[in-house]
Amino acid sequence: MFNLRFVKDYLWHRLKAKTRHGLHSPFVYRLADKIIYDFSAKTVYNEVESIRKQLLNDSRMITVTDPGARSHINNRREKKVSDIAKQVLSPRLAQLLYRLTNDLTPRTIIELHTCLGITTLYLQNAAFQAKVYTLESCPEMAAIARDVFNEAHAEGVEIVSGNFDDTLPGVLGNLEGLDLVFIDRTHQKEAVLNYFEWCLPKVHDGTLLIFDDIYSSEGIKETWAKIKAHPKVTVTIDLFWIGLVYFKRGQAKEDFLVKF
Repeated sequence: MFNLRFVKDYLWHRLKAKTRHGLHSPFVYRLADKIIYDFSAKTVYNEVESIRKQLLNDSRMITVTDPGARSHINNRREKKVSDIAKQVLSPRLAQLLYRLTNDLTPRTIIELHTCLGITTLYLQNAAFQAKVYTLESCPEMAAIARDVFNEAHAEGVEIVSGNFDDTLPGVLGNLEGLDLVFIDRTHQKEAVLNYFEWCLPKVHDGTLLIFDDIYSSEGIKETWAKIKAHPKVTVTIDLFWIGLVYFKRGQAKEDFLVKF
C-alpha cells in the first residue's frame, strides 16, 4: 500500500529529478537518451508478455514461502499463480531491464528472486551470450519458472533454489567476475546490504548492480544511501522505482536523479 511517506518521496523525486536534457555527464546522458527513454516497440516484448498473460490467467494454487527465510515453518501461504503474476515487475520496468542488459552485453548475470521467471526471460533475451543464474527460495515458484523457461526455450538459464544466504555465496564463489546483478523483491535492509557487499569482490570496470524498490521503506532508503556512498561505487542513477549502480574506472563519483 502506498503510504504518505512513499507519496512524499515520489513527489520529491519528481521535483528534483532530471530528464536527459539536464544531465551533464556524457555517460549518463547517452544512457538516458539511447536506453532509458527508448520506448520503441520490440518483438521480444510481445513474446515475453504473452507468457505473462498466460500466468495472469493461471488459477493454480501453490504454497509460497517467504523469500530468503531460513525457516519455512509458520510462513507458508497458499496463493494463486495469477495473483503472484500481478506482483511481478511491471512490463515498463522489465523492458527497461532488457534495454540496460542489452546495452551492457554481459557474460554473467545474477538475479535474486526468480519469482515466475518473467523478468528472467527479459534478461536472458537481452544477452543470449550470457550465463544467467536466477535464485529463488520458494521451491514451488522455482518449479513454475522452470516450466516457463522450457516453454520459452530459454537456454543459458540456471535456477538455483534455496535460501539466499546459502546460495548466493556459492554462485559468487564459482565466478571470476560479475557483469550484472538484479536484486528484486528484497525489502530487508540488512539483506540488501549483505548482498551488495558479497558482490563487491567480484565487480570490475563496467559492472552494473540494479536494486528494486529503493524507496519501499525508510530502512531500504538508508541502505540505498550507504550503497551510493561506498568508495568503490562511481555512478548511481536513481530512477525512483529502481536504482542503478555502476563501477567505472576513471569516472568522477556522481549520483543522479533521473525521471522515468
